[in-house]
Amino acid sequence: MKKNVLNTDLTGKVAVVTGAGGVLCSAFAKTLARAGAKVALLDLNFEAAEGFAKEIIEEGGIAKAYKCNVLDKEICYAVADEVEKDLGKCDILINGAGGNNPRATTDKEYFEIGDIDADTKSFFDLDADGVGFVFNLNFLGTLIPTQSFARQMVGRQGCNIINISSMNAYTPLTKIPAYSGAKAAISNFTQWLAVHFSKVGIRVNAIAPGFFSTKQNAKLLFNEDGTPTARTGKILAATPMGRFGESAELDGSLLFLINNDAAGFITGVVLPVDGGFSAYSGV
Repeated sequence: MKKNVLNTDLTGKVAVVTGAGGVLCSAFAKTLARAGAKVALLDLNFEAAEGFAKEIIEEGGIAKAYKCNVLDKEICYAVADEVEKDLGKCDILINGAGGNNPRATTDKEYFEIGDIDADTKSFFDLDADGVGFVFNLNFLGTLIPTQSFARQMVGRQGCNIINISSMNAYTPLTKIPAYSGAKAAISNFTQWLAVHFSKVGIRVNAIAPGFFSTKQNAKLLFNEDGTPTARTGKILAATPMGRFGESAELDGSLLFLINNDAAGFITGVVLPVDGGFSAYSGV
């Protein structure tokens, strides 16, 4: 297998990754496996998770895919029991499941007089169920898996939970108020969990990726002919490094935060990996 960065040794550890059928979270799963962990890949899309699990196994790692709905507590608890039976007690939980929904997104960045009656989805047209879905998917989709797997962690020193926040948590992006608010909740929840579990051997931190090009956001970033959208131009103009991140550039942050020798006194932090986006004032 490929060598992991930082030489973080996770041999004998069990890592659980939710949302593992996606681009970034499947990369997290592979990174953990390359560091020696036995990895459980959880996703509602079992076929996608299974495909990535097979790739890990082909590289010489240990992995197994599980179909899981992170919004269903009964299912999550059942999957947690399966993982413990198959691989052992969870040592590392990556809460990667999340996402946005068109029903919770406005068509325009700025509201203009006349938009209420125009053929456009304004703030006043946001669907309450769509907004609720986004909040549930991101917040409850982190809380419920944490309830499910932290049961296996309490009282065992050196366990780690990593939540996935976003640049939206620092400054909300236009058009996506529900997703921005939900990710802000994840950052806050990370701090809460860090304090709550501080006496029982669990460190809780988060990674806040900047702009990474994935299948999930491809339509926002590129036109059908592959040319960048106007939104992409704004993103890159506000990112001092002038480019999108590559999934491999999250590896160091992940392995550092779960390395108990390197980061054993770090808990409750949200680490931006954003090419300078959060530091840039625009001037």
